[in-house]
Amino acid sequence: MMRGGDARHKRGLLIVLSGPSGVGKDSIINALIEDDPSLFHSISTTTREPRKGEIEGVSYHFITKNAFSALIDAGDMLEYDLYCDEYYGTPKSLINEKTERGIDVLLDLTVKGALILKENDPNAVLIFLIAPSKEALRARLLARGTEEPELIEQRLKTAERELGYIESFDFLVINDEVQNAVSDVKAIMRAEKRRVARLFVDESESYSV
Repeated sequence: MMRGGDARHKRGLLIVLSGPSGVGKDSIINALIEDDPSLFHSISTTTREPRKGEIEGVSYHFITKNAFSALIDAGDMLEYDLYCDEYYGTPKSLINEKTERGIDVLLDLTVKGALILKENDPNAVLIFLIAPSKEALRARLLARGTEEPELIEQRLKTAERELGYIESFDFLVINDEVQNAVSDVKAIMRAEKRRVARLFVDESESYSV
């Protein structure tokens, strides 16, 4: 008889949460880690200067442009982008160090960044988060109180364009309530851990069904 306990997971999962601005990526990641502190939230690396209140290793990893360029030249960036003349990206070595130890890694990326990462790491699991409606997304952006109405409307137009990339993602999760979305992400992670392609069997043993 085949014994399920003989199958083991090769690596930790790389779970990428993406979607329009204001959809609640941070809230979902924080809730996931609160429920399971063994999860690792990968912080982006950037060349911009820290803002007031930002902490190295918590908000971002802050490095120089020369250091960032060196990572690019070494092929050590899973994804990166240039925004307002500053680089933002995800180092490959840090992600590999965690997943090779069996640690599940969470990333929150822009839609563009998520798709670039998928090209460089086909095993990554891309989850597209959306609000239940455009009106709900507008309300969330307004509730943040950090942007003028004109900028919010620009973000909503960007969100409409980003929705056109949903079919390039592996899963879609509607963030109506944070805990409901967290439950959906957990279910996706459980299913991915049981995907046959992610498992290996000790070939020195014989199995019969």
